[in-house]
Amino acid sequence: MVTASNISLSYGTQVLFKGVNIKFTPGNCYGIIGANGAGKSTFLKILSGEIEPDTGEVIISANQRMAVLRQDHFAFNEYTILDTVIMGYKHLYDVMKEREGIYAKEDFTEEDGLRAADLESEFAELGGWEAESNAGILLSGLGISVDMHDKKMQDVEDNIKVRVLLAQALFGNPDILLLDEPTNHLDLESIHWLEDFLSEFNNTVIVVSHDRHFLNTVCTHIADIDFGKIQLYVGNYDFWYMASQLAAKQMKDEKKHRDEKIAELKEFILRFSSNVAKARQATSRKKLIEKLTIDDIQPSSRRFPYVAFKPNRECGKNILEIKNLSKEIDGVKVIDNLNLLVNNGDKIAFVGPNHYAKTVLFEILTGNMEPDEGEFNWGVTTSLGYFPKDNVKLFQEDLTITEWLGQFVEDADETYIRSFLGRMLFSGDEALKSCLVLSGGEKVRCVLAKLMLEGANCLIFDEPTSHLDLESIQSLNNGLIDFTGVTLFNSHDHQFVDTIANRIIEFTPNGIIDRYMKFDDYISDPAIKDLRMEKYGSKVTVAL
Repeated sequence: MVTASNISLSYGTQVLFKGVNIKFTPGNCYGIIGANGAGKSTFLKILSGEIEPDTGEVIISANQRMAVLRQDHFAFNEYTILDTVIMGYKHLYDVMKEREGIYAKEDFTEEDGLRAADLESEFAELGGWEAESNAGILLSGLGISVDMHDKKMQDVEDNIKVRVLLAQALFGNPDILLLDEPTNHLDLESIHWLEDFLSEFNNTVIVVSHDRHFLNTVCTHIADIDFGKIQLYVGNYDFWYMASQLAAKQMKDEKKHRDEKIAELKEFILRFSSNVAKARQATSRKKLIEKLTIDDIQPSSRRFPYVAFKPNRECGKNILEIKNLSKEIDGVKVIDNLNLLVNNGDKIAFVGPNHYAKTVLFEILTGNMEPDEGEFNWGVTTSLGYFPKDNVKLFQEDLTITEWLGQFVEDADETYIRSFLGRMLFSGDEALKSCLVLSGGEKVRCVLAKLMLEGANCLIFDEPTSHLDLESIQSLNNGLIDFTGVTLFNSHDHQFVDTIANRIIEFTPNGIIDRYMKFDDYISDPAIKDLRMEKYGSKVTVAL
């Protein structure tokens, strides 16, 4: 068990935590959520002892070992991959190296023999004989083959180092596991392996992640950092979101009697319990949810931006036709003889490891780049809205946010624009900030506001979830689910893709794969797996 008692931490006038009290118990997985800058990673560092709080203490049960996903990719450059993983259990690694050192001596003394005997006993007790095998299983699950185990960390790519450090944290069955963004740089197959691992892990897991699919799959509880406090909720991220929205709705309607509120809560829990039965941790999580009372459901004070795309006119029958489109950049054929017909009602997710091809296609379709060969034709009733991956060009003038958005609205007064910006969380003086000092997330919210005001009936999004916090991702996700027009997009967010897209198009080295189906169905379909083998010439996991 881990207990945070009366934790407070401030940096100057910024208060991150004030009198936080929370317990993390074995057998549960806790997802730490909060707005950007709320202190999620900082709280993990307080739990691990890396940062000292201003007040309070972290209490860990006796004889419990804590493992932390390290963020320094260069700390183990001089060690082999296999040794780096085993170093996750420091005491075992120290015993192993001392034992090896004694046996390597040429003048082996009687004292060495006695020490070696003690080390042999301790080595066996700590699981030393299985250490290399267990480390290899972790590495294999994360996509690192046996032939790489003896390579030094300094000789491998950064995305491999990330996986090795994750294996290091998981090694040796730690009692407490702290993970900060563990799915970063992992492909879908490795993420699914990690989800399975954590779902079967019987000790305490505390994780920070922006991956909602991951949080929904592994978490039994959500710890919400909000206004310097941490509120604990039973259930995964989706349950926290829906329950907090239900509680907020009930708070607004003061005329509702308690019995009516309880009935609404019971109906909600019953519905969610049925849905959650698909998750790997369904049994334990379902039992926890069914024990909830009306007093356990609390509204969150977290603010969600308002995202809703309403087209000014409906799409016609003809949307987009692409014929024999090709584009070469720096001697590389990025798009090769692409033929595609986009129909009314399509919400197309473009997937595959060739991320550049998706961006190039979007740039061509929006007129920002010319193809080398082929043509494309938009329907006469189609109007375009574009969210580019790189929005730097949109924010080069020293304008306030209000002035910036006003450029895209005809005959709209400042009051209307300020009101609209307020729904995008730019209230009061926030709407007067200069565009030159906006954060990545703030710029994304500005571009979303622009798209909403333009009223296009066909939207193109190039990685829109980058830089956004969970609240903004959730709002954008819901907005695109409800959007009645056509959507072409790509994203690294699994849940975003699966809940929005009704058609999947994958770029492969040998043409595209085009199927009308949900993303989860696409990645699990045996026929698609066989087709991908043909297209790639080997087994390759689907990339977002």
